[in-house]
Amino acid sequence: MGAFLLNWKFGLILVIYFLLNLLYSFVLKNIAIIDVLALASFYVIRVAAGVSLITVQRFSPWLFVCTTLIALFIGLGKRRAELVLLADNANSHRKVLDGYTIPFLDQLIVIVSGTTIVAYSLYTFSADNLPANHLMMLTIPFVLYGIFRYLYLINVKNEGGAPEEIVLHDWPFLVDMFLWGLTCIAVLYLGT
Repeated sequence: MGAFLLNWKFGLILVIYFLLNLLYSFVLKNIAIIDVLALASFYVIRVAAGVSLITVQRFSPWLFVCTTLIALFIGLGKRRAELVLLADNANSHRKVLDGYTIPFLDQLIVIVSGTTIVAYSLYTFSADNLPANHLMMLTIPFVLYGIFRYLYLINVKNEGGAPEEIVLHDWPFLVDMFLWGLTCIAVLYLGT
């Protein structure tokens, strides 16, 4: 009820989030592909909740597109790591894993990672809320490296089962995120 007092849109988004969580817990988590799409939607709903509480002139839809793609990328990597870790016992651990194979997940990861790079690149050139000088394109190499590093970790090192561990403990990934953030700040506040 308190969420509706903050903002009716925020309250509605929280109700949708809660209902989707229930649906995921009892049904969606057992359906291959839908499970990962539902998990990605949770991240997008969180972004929408945050957007509903702030006042901006125009919020870029690219944030929703990039959030969806990155969430799918991480979710598919997590499923891949589970299959590698559990091998032949995967479906006894979690029913939905029976609907996946490593080659299938690798194909989906390639599609999503390529689409993420394209979407982010388009964002840097076309978002209305960025400086008109297109300097935001200077952040593209950091996004490329971050995606490539994550692919390396899930494919070569067989990590990815705990994406938060990668984000918090992989030094090359941390340095890349720091440099990306620093470049974003420089472009947004010094590049205009």
